[in-house]
Amino acid sequence: MNGRRTGGVSRTAGAHRYALAAVAAVAVAVVVGAVVFGAAATPRATGDRPSAASVTGAQPLVGAAPATQAAALPGPEAVIAPTRLIIPAIGVDAPVVPVGVDDTGAFAAPDRVGTVGWYRYGPGLDAPAGSLVIGGHVDSAREGPGAFFRLRRLEPGARLQFTGTDGRTRDYTVTDRRQIPKSAIDLQAYFDTTGSPRITLFTCGGAFDRATRNYEDNIVVTAEPR
Repeated sequence: MNGRRTGGVSRTAGAHRYALAAVAAVAVAVVVGAVVFGAAATPRATGDRPSAASVTGAQPLVGAAPATQAAALPGPEAVIAPTRLIIPAIGVDAPVVPVGVDDTGAFAAPDRVGTVGWYRYGPGLDAPAGSLVIGGHVDSAREGPGAFFRLRRLEPGARLQFTGTDGRTRDYTVTDRRQIPKSAIDLQAYFDTTGSPRITLFTCGGAFDRATRNYEDNIVVTAEPR
């Protein structure tokens, strides 16, 4: 991202209203069309959710909902943010930081490839419904392999562990892993704030296009509470 090869909670009132309006309108959101985590330019999104190319490259979005809807949504005090992610099967032990979208509408992945980002306008830990989205870099020309370098090898049945801002840990089990072309990914489904509670992990994968300096695919892993 940021023109170089990179892999894939406090909120201000303005940012909170801006992003949550889209969430209320669509009930989904880095990866969104494709998520960009692992290479150069990030695609543009059209709303408060990441664009498809941006989720470490990803794309979601749509018009804003009425202010009354946004005002009715839970405030930041109701959200337990993840602060650390451990995936023993692929050697991940990474800090988690809250992120949103940048001024192009792309998923704002962390600057450091060893850190992963939690989409702070979506569900937090212990949310009763929806997809908690985490995006991470696959690699970087400057820093080498990223936190999600081996995400493509994570198999169903593997365990994830998150620590939250409350100091508690939660365990999840991987239920699905897919490699999807960024041109075809339905980010809206993965950023959905409805349905059973689940975790969605994104990074880049597939072939690396040297002309665009982007990976062509996204690796998407889904996990559910144990």
